[in-house]
Amino acid sequence: MSAVDVRIYEVGPRDGLQAEATPVPTDVKLRFIELLADAGLREIEATSFVSPRAIPQLADADELMARLARRPGVRYPVLVPNQRGLDRAIAARVDAICVFTAVTESYARHNINMSVDESLAAFGPVIAAARERGWWVRAYVSTAFGCPYEGEVSELAVASLAERLLALGVDELAISDTLGVAAPADVERVLGALAAAGIAGDVLALHLHDTRGTALANVMAGLEAGVRAFDASTGGTGGSPYAPGAAGNLATEDLVYLLDRQGLRHGADLGGVLAAARHISQALGKSLDSKLGRAGAWPS
Repeated sequence: MSAVDVRIYEVGPRDGLQAEATPVPTDVKLRFIELLADAGLREIEATSFVSPRAIPQLADADELMARLARRPGVRYPVLVPNQRGLDRAIAARVDAICVFTAVTESYARHNINMSVDESLAAFGPVIAAARERGWWVRAYVSTAFGCPYEGEVSELAVASLAERLLALGVDELAISDTLGVAAPADVERVLGALAAAGIAGDVLALHLHDTRGTALANVMAGLEAGVRAFDASTGGTGGSPYAPGAAGNLATEDLVYLLDRQGLRHGADLGGVLAAARHISQALGKSLDSKLGRAGAWPS
């Protein structure tokens, strides 16, 4: 086995903050990212080059990336929705980007104002340009387990979209439980369809929300199915403004505790993650929305 058995992909600075109403100053965000790196996290999604009108919380993306002290060995992906976002990413000297689409037409329309086909056509050239520059590219496959507008989602539709994204040249697919509706049987069903389509676990990550308290159970189902990368947000923040009722992401501190107790190596320090969680919760003026934030580690 490698020195790391499981990759933790930290989404707190981007997905964790994007729907928060309380404005977070750039200095606070930079300190948050610094604390996450101090905690041993090596993949930290820093921000998004979307329109400031669409996501006001991330309007400082250009400034943040210009001021970010990037550490060797740490990847700082940014979300890039279109050519304009790509131009900003190039100016920011990034080396890793993410693109976003959905399995369902309704969610794609609400979130990015495009059909699924239009979204693939829009960021196909973005992915090609990123590959030419040697960047790492991730694609979010949203509403893979359920849609707020269309209800249940077919695992065959997830596999079909995943095949199209891989054909465009992405390195990783983040299979996303946008609403937090999945249970382990759903994870097994979707991952089984992906495996049947020839999509191996080494190009997959699970992006889980804990809306209904099933995120950690879904991590275990993912591990059993061969997935070794999981998204999490320190402090349990997050949610989409286009997914009514969806709660925060799986909290990084809860994931770290589970992996520690399972004896799986991941490179993050629980105490450091909790320090970062306290920092961002204080900035947002609310208590930690995580099990570890309330109960603490054990043994204490």
